[in-house]
Amino acid sequence: MRPSFILSTFVTCAAVAVTSLVAPAVASADQTAQETINQLQSEGFTVNVDRVGSGRIENCVVTGVRNPQSQTRNVRDYYGGRDANGDRKYRIVEVVVSRSISVSLDCST
Repeated sequence: MRPSFILSTFVTCAAVAVTSLVAPAVASADQTAQETINQLQSEGFTVNVDRVGSGRIENCVVTGVRNPQSQTRNVRDYYGGRDANGDRKYRIVEVVVSRSISVSLDCST
C-alpha cells in the first residue's frame, strides 16, 4: 500500500472519531435519569451529576446535559522499520485519555 493512502485512511478515521467525541447523545424524553447516566457512561464519559431536591433517582427528571470535556495527550506512533542510522519514523497522534460531562437532575417531586 502507498503511504499516502494509509495516511489519508488514518486521517479519515480520526475525523470520524473526533466527530463522535464532540457530539454525545442527549437525554431522550422517554429515558429515565438513570438510563441517561448509564448511556453516557457506556459512551466513555465520567458523568458529573448536579441535582435539585432529595428525591430518589427513580423520580428524577433530566433537565440538562452539558459541558462535554475531553482531555487528550499526544503520543508517538512508530511505523516501519529502522533506517540506515537505526532511527524509526513516527507521527504524533492525539489520544483521548478522559472524557467528562455534566447532567442536571430535578429530584424535587
